[in-house]
Amino acid sequence: MGIGLRAPHYQEVLETDLNLGWLEVHPENYFGGGAHRHFLSETRKKYNLSLHAVGLSLGSDQPVSEQHLRNFKELIDIYQPFNVSDHASWSASGNAHLNDLLPLPYTQESLDKIARNVERTQEVFERKMLVENPSTYLAFHGNEMHEDEFMNKLAEMTGCGILLDLNNIYVQAHNHGYDAWSYVETIDARHVGEMHLAGHIEEEAGDSTILVDTHSRPVKGDVWDLYEHAVKKIGVVPTLIEWDKDIPDLATLVGEADKARAILTKLEEVPRAAE
Repeated sequence: MGIGLRAPHYQEVLETDLNLGWLEVHPENYFGGGAHRHFLSETRKKYNLSLHAVGLSLGSDQPVSEQHLRNFKELIDIYQPFNVSDHASWSASGNAHLNDLLPLPYTQESLDKIARNVERTQEVFERKMLVENPSTYLAFHGNEMHEDEFMNKLAEMTGCGILLDLNNIYVQAHNHGYDAWSYVETIDARHVGEMHLAGHIEEEAGDSTILVDTHSRPVKGDVWDLYEHAVKKIGVVPTLIEWDKDIPDLATLVGEADKARAILTKLEEVPRAAE
């Protein structure tokens, strides 16, 4: 089980023996060196790392920034993370860089473009990467396939893996009106290399309620249920608790990771039906 390494917890992470297997960081926060890079180096002496990017803009209608790739590759070479990842989304267009992970139309044209960027990224990194299913609040009328099919095809075309974010699936299923459990069933288990869990909030929108993926709350009960379903279907893979806003104390984050571990322990104790 893992949690995100955030600046308020740097010193405590170094001074405390945590019941965790690994920590995740956003590599963009460490491109500049300095104190952040120092704490990352010290943390790596105690824990494995996963580098989870937010700035590659894999879904852009343009190539991935070569400078961004070089900066990221430097961190890979130094810290030897067990996973590297980014999102099936876009955030750059020309000279504009947007502070958000924006949705893609799920079309063959869009799939071909993101596949080219994933292939280039893997070529530079000299390793397989994971791509996360995004959290979105609108869908395109011209979609030619469902998101779960899009993610499967991307993995098949490029050899990348899937970072399956269960909270994103749950939020989108509510907002777009589809079944989260069916989404998980459709994902090819062979491609899944990691899972994410996070909290969300509810917002009133006219006569309806939308869910917003804020990463600012504990994981909701229904998302824990979806995680249990995913583990039964896909198997055990590294699992991360994401909490990026209103960051609580370190013990709260570790407690959320303990809940995920308890689910795995429970599933191990359940007798398997004869095949």
